[in-house]
Amino acid sequence: MSEITDFDSLRRAMAENGEQPEGPARNARAEQLLLEAERLKIPLAVIEALGHQLKVYNYSSEKAKMFVPFARLLRMWDERPEDFDAYETHSLHWVFKWMSAGMLDQPHVPLASVEKWLGEMEHRYRLAGHSERAVRSAEFSVAAHVGDVERAERAFAAWLAADRDTMADCHACELHGQGWWQAERGRDAEALRVWAPVLEGEYSCAHEPHTVLASSLVPLLRLGRPEEARAHHLRGFRLVRPMESMRGAYADHVEFCALTGNEARGLELLAERPAYFTDEGHPRSKLEFLSVAALLMDRLAELGLGGERVPGPAGREWTAAELADHARVQALALAARFDERNGTRHVSERARARMTQRPLVERLPLGVRAARPVSAAAASTPSAQPPAPAGESGGPEPAALLAEARRLSETLQPHAVEAWARVAEAAAGSEGLELEARDRAEIADHEAIGLGPEGAGKFEEAAELYARAGDPGEALAARARAAYVRALAGEVDEALAAVAGPYDRVLALYADGGTQVPQAAGVLMARARILMRHVHEAEGPVRDDVLTAAEAAVRELLALVEGRAGDDVRLAARVAEGHAMLAEVAVRSGDPEGGVELFARAAGEFVAAGLPWFAVEYEARLAGLAHQLDDMVEAERALRAALEHGGPFLEAVGRAQLHLQLAEVVGGRGEDAEAAEHALEAAHWADEAGVGPTFGAWARHQLGGYLVRQGRWAEAAEVLESALADLSAETHGDGAVVQTQWWLGDCLSELGDHRDAAERRLQAAEIARHWPEQDDHATLAHLAAESLGQAGLHAEADRAYARAGALWRDLGNVHGLVRSLRARAWLALRTEDGAGAARDLMATALEECADAFDAARDDGVRRRIVAELGDTHRQFGDLLARSAAEDADDDSIRSALDEALSQMSEAVAVFVALGDSALHARTGAELAAGWLESDLGRPVQAAARARAVLRSYAEAEHVLPGEHGEDGEDGGGQGGPGEDETARARRAEAEQLLQVAEEQKDR
Repeated sequence: MSEITDFDSLRRAMAENGEQPEGPARNARAEQLLLEAERLKIPLAVIEALGHQLKVYNYSSEKAKMFVPFARLLRMWDERPEDFDAYETHSLHWVFKWMSAGMLDQPHVPLASVEKWLGEMEHRYRLAGHSERAVRSAEFSVAAHVGDVERAERAFAAWLAADRDTMADCHACELHGQGWWQAERGRDAEALRVWAPVLEGEYSCAHEPHTVLASSLVPLLRLGRPEEARAHHLRGFRLVRPMESMRGAYADHVEFCALTGNEARGLELLAERPAYFTDEGHPRSKLEFLSVAALLMDRLAELGLGGERVPGPAGREWTAAELADHARVQALALAARFDERNGTRHVSERARARMTQRPLVERLPLGVRAARPVSAAAASTPSAQPPAPAGESGGPEPAALLAEARRLSETLQPHAVEAWARVAEAAAGSEGLELEARDRAEIADHEAIGLGPEGAGKFEEAAELYARAGDPGEALAARARAAYVRALAGEVDEALAAVAGPYDRVLALYADGGTQVPQAAGVLMARARILMRHVHEAEGPVRDDVLTAAEAAVRELLALVEGRAGDDVRLAARVAEGHAMLAEVAVRSGDPEGGVELFARAAGEFVAAGLPWFAVEYEARLAGLAHQLDDMVEAERALRAALEHGGPFLEAVGRAQLHLQLAEVVGGRGEDAEAAEHALEAAHWADEAGVGPTFGAWARHQLGGYLVRQGRWAEAAEVLESALADLSAETHGDGAVVQTQWWLGDCLSELGDHRDAAERRLQAAEIARHWPEQDDHATLAHLAAESLGQAGLHAEADRAYARAGALWRDLGNVHGLVRSLRARAWLALRTEDGAGAARDLMATALEECADAFDAARDDGVRRRIVAELGDTHRQFGDLLARSAAEDADDDSIRSALDEALSQMSEAVAVFVALGDSALHARTGAELAAGWLESDLGRPVQAAARARAVLRSYAEAEHVLPGEHGEDGEDGGGQGGPGEDETARARRAEAEQLLQVAEEQKDR
């Protein structure tokens, strides 16, 4: 912490404190700086220190502290206005608006005092010659707060009609307030229109677009635009999270979670800010936060989670139900204080309305990790299971239950197992109800199905009951099913032995007319499935005899059932499954094309039979095969069909896998927006399935990549940070971890978070350091150096560039090496190393280009090196020109400019050698040389260079896309889209240079 010895050191200390994070520590430092200012005995120092204190209080949770320093400032102004310079005079009048809003936000300040202050503000603004725009804006805020709509509308109109002047809030803040009123009055579409310039980045400030993004969430949901709302949440929450003073906007994000089925995310937000429950400095935002906390807790209670532990005010543990009651009581008590002050019920009515909102979207996946409670997931997922038939008393009727269960099982509908379980339960609870042996057989049969590999005993029990019921064929089929579940448990040979007897007997029985096709088919299907287990479980190539046996069993089944299904859904399903088995045999026999055809046929047969959910497994298998055969069209068709046919019966993990596969296929053809939607769904369903840390993390990794490709940097950063919490080298591979860090570094760089971007890139580089191939390591080290330089960490950046340069040299990559040297030269110019070190580094870059050119044998490689050489001469010239110190003597400046011109001339010559492909690079260097000629007092030479540029474009028939272009301070780039614009800019600059040169000649 620097010592305060004079006014300059005080100003530096205040500037440093202003850069610190919002919060009590910054406020405390501002209070200390005011004491230091008073010791200087300089009135303006005290005025500036008070202004600094006002600012940090305003941007913190201790807004209530603003009134004391402002009252002192106002008294100093009234007593000695000459002590205020122009800036502090402006600042004093500016913060009148903060005082007006600050009083309104404090329920202990009487409304009469607020109105009086409003009049004082209007009077002082008029005396100072300011527009009434800011005054009418403040009046609008008062009227809107107390619920006086008529006055608010008048003030709103006057606000917009008044001229903007230096006292008006910035455009971004004004637009936020104007859009907020439109949304408040139910005009959501108009609100979004008003906010558009802020959302699109045309206007911004310290708190915008932060608050506009937050305020837009519910209007977007009400307008049926949930995807935009999701994007605004991910983008906006990143901005709000580090800013302590933005409790109101933070509350908007909690509210969004409560209204979109993202209760778990809402809990995470509450957990991040426990102090928001108790901070007293800004009562109005505390009311807003408590209101949405109550809303979220009530939502959890509706989902059956009222007893779950949740984050709340520090000092005790809370359940959702307890926190709901606490937050509601506290919020309504605060609202009542405001209403008592205001003389209306408006604040309480708004608070109650906010706390009792209903969800606006049942399910809005966000892409970020948030493990949803099981009961919450179950409550929000519509069940595909039909309701149980009711008897006259309203309870389930056993006969109706039995009929419904039989209908479901005979048509292979989902939930047949559950239906038979209801029959068993009803029978057990009904006195005097005797089930037939056939009924009890079917109950046992379906209970066995529900047990999976553990169901062999129940199948045997069912077989006994079928035999008693006089159905020997179905008894044999049940025994065959018992054998099959043994195969599922890994006892394939034992299962084959067990099915042999039922197989022989059912064929004999069928031949004698003692059973029907469905029962015989049941045994043959079980035997075929058992033989297919040998195929599925084989590691590597499958023995021919195994494939032959399985295929023969399947064809025997098909010979029995094909052409005989008629309206029997079960037989149609046997046919379809038989073709799917033949598909698998074909694939394992080395005929993937045949497998594709047969899987497609099987899926089609299931759909035609009215059993689309059975087609999903085979459509997914088909998609994988088509992908292997590079038939992306068929792969995409199959995946879409699988998602469609699975409907509500598709398990969450299967849905996640299908969506992610589809994302990869769609993304592979450049449809990044749709790919992102599927990756988003994959991440959501992975969380629902309880595999968020594994499969879900991979889906988030992919989603982040698709968002990066669309330039949606803030959304991508939020998703990628979420993915990194679960990604691990052991589970997902270190390549996924590096790529995620790499993408995140790119996002943070685009968002201006250069220090964090550097950290991510360095972390990725450290992992890549151990890879056999070092290109990624070098690239990441170079990118980290760029970020360090942009963060102002010049020494660290130089070390990172040196590390990257050494890697580029080892890799034989002269372009990377030269660019790292040039970047270090520019850094040296800004540090104590100075111009001498910068010159040496640029000279080394030129030598590396020359050595690489001599060593190259390929003409294409040589051309690229020549282009790099031209860029280096150009940048060397720029560097030399900028190194000429403004306070140096004329001879030193002239010498530096002469040397710079020499390098620019070399650059022009190099680019000329590259011909038309380097047109823009050549004209750029030519113009730079022309300006240097002008600075050196050589108008004739400057004009000649300007004419050369004009002549070059006049002679060029067209500009070739992709030609070599400039790269600024840090690396060479290639020309691309926008060449015509470059040409126009070059011509305009040449005309300007020509005009300057002519004026110089006339002097």
